Amino acid sequence: MRPTGALHLGNYHGALRNWVELQYQYECYFFVADWHALTTGYEDTAGIEDNVRQVLIDWLAAGLNPGACTMFIQSHVPEHAELHLLLSMITPLGWLERVPTYKDQIEQLKERDLSTYGFLGYPLLQSADILLYRAQFVPVGEDQVAHVEITREVARRFNHLFGREPDIEQKVKRALKQLGSRTAAMYEELRRQYQEQGEADSLARAQAIVESSTRLSLADRERLLGYVEGTGRSILVEPQALLTPTPKLPGLDGRKMSKSYGNTITMREDPDAVAKKLKTMQTDPARVRRTDPGDPDKCPVFDLHRIYSSEDTRLWAAEGCRTAGIGCIECKKPLIEAVVGEIRGFRERAQQFEENPELVQGIVNEGCERARDAARRTMADVREAIGLEYG
Repeated sequence: MRPTGALHLGNYHGALRNWVELQYQYECYFFVADWHALTTGYEDTAGIEDNVRQVLIDWLAAGLNPGACTMFIQSHVPEHAELHLLLSMITPLGWLERVPTYKDQIEQLKERDLSTYGFLGYPLLQSADILLYRAQFVPVGEDQVAHVEITREVARRFNHLFGREPDIEQKVKRALKQLGSRTAAMYEELRRQYQEQGEADSLARAQAIVESSTRLSLADRERLLGYVEGTGRSILVEPQALLTPTPKLPGLDGRKMSKSYGNTITMREDPDAVAKKLKTMQTDPARVRRTDPGDPDKCPVFDLHRIYSSEDTRLWAAEGCRTAGIGCIECKKPLIEAVVGEIRGFRERAQQFEENPELVQGIVNEGCERARDAARRTMADVREAIGLEYG
């Protein structure tokens, strides 16, 4: 996440809540993208340090566990910049110009000067962020799938250019010996079937043989995976988009909750201020008077009910709205209690981190070191593949 200020409930329900669950299902890396914040806000960096700290505290308050995941700051792992630079040498400009969000953001942010390489190249920096950790999955909403797809294309291009080792046949033979003669023979037969007849099932079975072997080193595993497809060694892993549920969370004015709209409720906002905001939140415009019936599907408040309220409460609110049996203030009452209760929980969990900044710093230092260990291993392979590992 970019450190552009305190996180709001849209950030929490749109991504962070899902991250909290994913950390116990996968080996996860989460970083504060301070370099990415510069792509649209390079002219004012006065608050970036505090923003980084606030994002980290929000993550911890939401339930990210540094014992279960790796939390770090992008700029503290310089390998992100090195891989971005090397990938920029091989990535066609047209690939960056066709990313859907490129023209969209230029249109939306007309007041800012976005005619910079940093802005044009931010999808490639995102690709470096992903490829550096050989990520298998990237949790995204549907609007971000294009960024994962360009990452796959960049990885494929890199592997095509630099994954062909001059002594690949000898290295493959040595790797196959680790599988045992029967399994190696099966792998070679499946490879032949795939390359001669294009049988997808043969490819999948050969890949399963390699993935299930506990005897292979990481390099040999990637070498055999690339060899079966005829592409050489897979140095950079092509990630898959892990589509995650992104419930619609409206802002106070009915539009998408966004800092740029000034319609947010932050995760650690004062509960009294939150209650006041929700009491005045826009509802179905058709309900001008208390006796006017409304339509829950046209009411932003009901979108919040879908996230925060039980089924019984939602049925009560929907029926009361359609029949004018309840007023908007009455409809909001259980919702206010639920939202304020969630925010009180965030505030309570954040307190120890707000009072002990050294605790947050220790978590970040440890996370940055773990991230750098993984990043260094990838970059050693990248430099070797390109031919830069010398001197």
